[in-house]
Amino acid sequence: MKRLSPPRHPISLEGPLTRRDFLWLMGAAGGAALLPLSGCAVDPVTGQKTLVGMSEQQEMSLDKSQSPNQFSSDLGAVQDAGLNRYVADVGGGLWSKSHRPKMPYSARVLNANYVNAYTFPGGSMGVTRGIMLEMQSEDELAALLGHETGHVNARHAAERAGKELLANVALTAASVAIASSENGQQYLPLLQPLSQVGASALLAKYSRDNEREADSLGMDYMVAGGYNPDGMSGLMNMLRGEARQKPSLLETMFSSHPMSEERYQTARLNAEQKYAQQRTRPPQRERYLDHTAGLRRIQPTVEACQKGEALMANKQLPQAEDQFGQALRYTRDDYAANVLMAKALMAQKKTREADNYLATAKSIYPGEAQAVHLSGLAKLALRQPEAALAEFVAYDKLLPGNPGTLFFVGAAHENMGQRREAANYYYRYLQSGAQGGEAQFAVARLKDWKVIK
Repeated sequence: MKRLSPPRHPISLEGPLTRRDFLWLMGAAGGAALLPLSGCAVDPVTGQKTLVGMSEQQEMSLDKSQSPNQFSSDLGAVQDAGLNRYVADVGGGLWSKSHRPKMPYSARVLNANYVNAYTFPGGSMGVTRGIMLEMQSEDELAALLGHETGHVNARHAAERAGKELLANVALTAASVAIASSENGQQYLPLLQPLSQVGASALLAKYSRDNEREADSLGMDYMVAGGYNPDGMSGLMNMLRGEARQKPSLLETMFSSHPMSEERYQTARLNAEQKYAQQRTRPPQRERYLDHTAGLRRIQPTVEACQKGEALMANKQLPQAEDQFGQALRYTRDDYAANVLMAKALMAQKKTREADNYLATAKSIYPGEAQAVHLSGLAKLALRQPEAALAEFVAYDKLLPGNPGTLFFVGAAHENMGQRREAANYYYRYLQSGAQGGEAQFAVARLKDWKVIK
C-alpha cells in the first residue's frame, strides 16, 4: 500500500488508541460520490431525448468501481462455478435481445441470504442465494434477470442522477435567493441541512414508474429469449406472497424494488393477452432444479441464517448466535454462516471467539474480502495492531480502492505508536471526501496532533 509523505505540520506523539476510541472507529463509515451532469441523451428504449446525469462511459466506470464492494458486502459470489455459469448463461440469452446488447453484462449468485437481486448501471448483476431458493423455474430466473436488464436499458440510474443533480441545482438557487433577500442569512442554516438530505432521500430507490418499465422490458426480453411469459407473473406472485409471510426478511428487496399488487396483475394480464401464444412454451422447471440442486441441499442453513439476521437486526444477539450456530451445524463450511456468527459474537464483545470463526471463513473462501476486513477489526480490538495491519493490507489487495481501508490502516499504525504514519493515512482518508464517525475521529486526531487547525 502506497504511503503518504509526512504532513507539513508538526505532530505531537501521544499514547495508543483507547477502548473508547476503538468502539468509535468500529461505527459505520459513510461517503458520497459526485458525478458531472452529462445533459440530454437519446433513450435507447424510446428513442426520445432524456436528461441523464451520467454518460455511458460513466455508467460503466461507476459499475466497475462500485459493484465489487457491494458484492463483497453480500459475502461474495457462491463457490459453485456451475451455478454462476448457469445464471450468466440465462442472462446472456436475454442481454443479446435487449436494446443495449453491447454493455458489459455479467451475473453471479451471491452468498447473501435475503431475497433480492440488483444491477449496477453497467450491467453487473447480483442475485442472492435467498431468492434463488424461492424461485421454481428458469422462466422465473429469466424474468428476474430480464427485469434487471430493463433497468440497465432504460438507463434508470443515469436518469435518476440527472434528476438528483437538477434537484441540487434548484436547491442551490433557492439558497441564493434566500441569501439575497432581506434577513435571508438567518434562514440558511435551516435550509442547508434540508437540501443535503432531501434530494438524496427522495431519489434513494427506483420509482414505481421505473419498476413498471423494467417489468415490461423484462417480459419483452425473456419472451424474445424463448421463455414462457408466466415466469414473470410467477416471480411477482412469489414475491408478494413472501412479503405477506416474512416481511422482515424482505425489507431490503422492497426498499429497492417496491412491490405492489398492481405489478403482479399487470404481469398476469400481459402474459394472458400480449403474449398468449408464448404461454404454450413448456416451463423450464427441471433445468432450474437440476442446476440449483447443490444450493437446495443447504436450504436449512440459509433459512437459519435468515432467522439469525432478522434477530440480529432486532438486537436479539444471543438468539441470533443460536440461529447461526444451528446454520453451522447443518453446514460447517458455509462461508456466510461463519461470517455472520463472527458478527454476532463481535457485537457481544466476544472478540476472540469471533476471530476463530473469521479464521475458518478465510480458509473456506480465501478470495473473498469481508472476513479479512472483519478479522482486522477483531485484531484491533484484541490489541494486536501488527496483525490488524496485515489483515487490512491483505483486504486492500483483495478489494482495492476502498477509502475506509485508509482509516483502519491509520488506526493500526496509531495503536502501534506510529503517529506520523497514522496521521498520513487519516489525512488521505479525509482527502477521499469521507464523512461520518470515522471522518470525525480522524479530524479530531489530526487536530490533537496539530496537523490541522
